Amino acid sequence: MTQQITLAGGCFWCIEGAFKQVRGVLKAESGYAGGHRENPTYEQVCAGETGHAEVVQITFEPTALSTREILEIFFALHDPTQLNRQGNDVGTQYRSAIFYQSEEQRVAAEDIIAEMRDEGTWNDEIVTEIEPLEKFWPAEDYHDNYVERNPQNAYCQAVVSPKLAKFKRTFAEKLE
Repeated sequence: MTQQITLAGGCFWCIEGAFKQVRGVLKAESGYAGGHRENPTYEQVCAGETGHAEVVQITFEPTALSTREILEIFFALHDPTQLNRQGNDVGTQYRSAIFYQSEEQRVAAEDIIAEMRDEGTWNDEIVTEIEPLEKFWPAEDYHDNYVERNPQNAYCQAVVSPKLAKFKRTFAEKLE
């Protein structure tokens, strides 16, 4: 039986691009969660009008990939100490958050954050929010496989491609 977890770690193009390559991930879909507006649009979310974060909903096979492994990858893909931003992307829509869908996922998220704090993995305080997923709103179709379909995009070249290259080196054994 498959599971889903929804993660926010800055621009969803980076998170989606990475997780689509991971063995055991059946689907990685960009969207919005954690806000107050029904059917938010990309423009509304980017303007900070909805309270939503850019997220990726990951559908995975738990016998091939554990929640813990997903969270380890997630924390390697972004800086969980940056409040309401990732790099030059600033606003609550770029916050670090884990939107869990089961008690097991909530506990796994709390455990890994506690371990990183205890081990001093990050120099600054981890600000990742952990909250239940209330509603996932899929992003507009043009966001699907955005990096793959738009390699010449300046943002993809400057930000996403280097991040994905590092991801591939770090997690080579987990990739398709």
